[in-house]
Parts: sequence; C-alpha cells; structure tokens
Amino acid sequence: MASFRVRPAVQADGAFLADMVVEAANWRPGAARPRHEVLSAPEHSRYVSGWKRPSDAGFVAVDASGEPIGAAWYRLLPRSDPGFGYVGTGVPELIIGVRPIWRAHGVGRTLLQALAQQARADGCARLSLSVERGNFAVSLYRSEGFAVTQSGIGRDTMVKRLR
Repeated sequence: MASFRVRPAVQADGAFLADMVVEAANWRPGAARPRHEVLSAPEHSRYVSGWKRPSDAGFVAVDASGEPIGAAWYRLLPRSDPGFGYVGTGVPELIIGVRPIWRAHGVGRTLLQALAQQARADGCARLSLSVERGNFAVSLYRSEGFAVTQSGIGRDTMVKRLR
C-alpha cells in the first residue's frame, strides 16, 4: 500500500500549490500546457496568488520521504473576480491537484475529506469546485457528496453541502 500522510498547508507551500494548479489544468493526457502559460492566466493564478490569505485553508499530502505529492485547498473569491466554481459570497471554492503517479491511491479522497472537515470547522455551509467534463475526478467528487449545480461550456460546477 502506498504510504503518505496529510498535513496543513502553510504559506511556504505556495510554489507547490502552483504546481498543483498546473496539474489540475493539465489533467488530460497529452494536452499539457507549459507551467508559465497556466500560471500567467488570471483564471488560474487567482487560486494561488498571495497564498496564504487569512480565509485560505488547505492540506498537502506528502510521501514517506516528506516530498509533496498532492494538495487541496480553498479560497473565498469575490463576486468581482470569481473562480470557475464560484457559486456565491462566503462559499469557498476548492482546488485539488495530485501528481499523476499518485492518482488512484486515495490521495485525492484523503485531501478532499480533510478539506471538507476544515471547511465545516471554519463554519462554511457549502464547498464548491469546477470540473471539466470528461475528467475522471468527477466520480471521486460525486462519491464524496458533491453534486452538479451549474453546467457551463465544457465544465460543471459542483457543490457539497457541509451541514
């Protein structure tokens, strides 16, 4: 069994979270966009720019040697600069990324569960995310209680009720 543990994300994790934004954006095999291209686009950079703000929360999964292998975090984005999965003021949007070699080993599920627990403890009633259609992660999100609430062009917004 693959060995990993999860720890809270700290300010120093910003560069790794940026790596995970790139992983999330490049989920399709063979369609990878360069890191600088993904992170220079405002629709992606908003998820990591200025990490860690007071309302940000997240977790990083690390392997047995302490190397980061995945992360999940959330941000409260304003109506004036919404993310892909924006559903309303006060509803944090989550972002998740896992290194390809670690996918399907329970890393994403463990990170999602930790983040949902944190959001609940922080008083959030819901958690949202956006996922492109065809992404294999949809089944994980559904199994963790997320449901499609809005359909857009090529992507869906999913929400999990926390209370």
